Amino acid sequence: MDGLTFFQNSAGKWRSQRTTHHLPFRRAETGGSEIKVEHLEQNDPKIKEICEMHSFDPSLSVGGSYVTWDGAMQWDKENENHQGETVFALIPNQENPRQGKLLRERGYAEIVPVAGEYYLDHEDALILSTEYETMTIHEKFWFVNDNIRMRTSTVQRFGGFNTATFCIEVREADNQVIAEEIKPLLNTPSITGW
Repeated sequence: MDGLTFFQNSAGKWRSQRTTHHLPFRRAETGGSEIKVEHLEQNDPKIKEICEMHSFDPSLSVGGSYVTWDGAMQWDKENENHQGETVFALIPNQENPRQGKLLRERGYAEIVPVAGEYYLDHEDALILSTEYETMTIHEKFWFVNDNIRMRTSTVQRFGGFNTATFCIEVREADNQVIAEEIKPLLNTPSITGW
């Protein structure tokens, strides 16, 4: 598998359940969101635009994704907004398509264009590291099966870890099939004890 295949496999509509641990406060917060991922071909105008925004030759990109999300967290204040959209463009390493740069028009932590480094590990999990002006975010995404994806992330700022997040993302498809696939996971100690 390479980075593009991972993103192609992520296309679709997902329901995400998350738990965020706010480490300095020793408290956890739950939330959820709906995520839509649309695959973009190499020649899509959005891919060209994001590459040029980051001063990369668009011909180096293999394609990417257009992602939208709409969610809510337990501690939200009135009118707090967890909606957004962004475009991803993948620029694989010439020698190794399992690693490269992931260009975004908008980061999650800061609403600015950002470029991260990605690679796929020996289990085909996608590892993404993104440096912002005030923080560094490390994320790991992996598929349990075609319809269930896991995600972890840590946010590090000012020399220490501030938050750690764990998400279970379920593809919207035949709800009965999904329910049967997720049942065994809910009794897995490594998930419930996280």
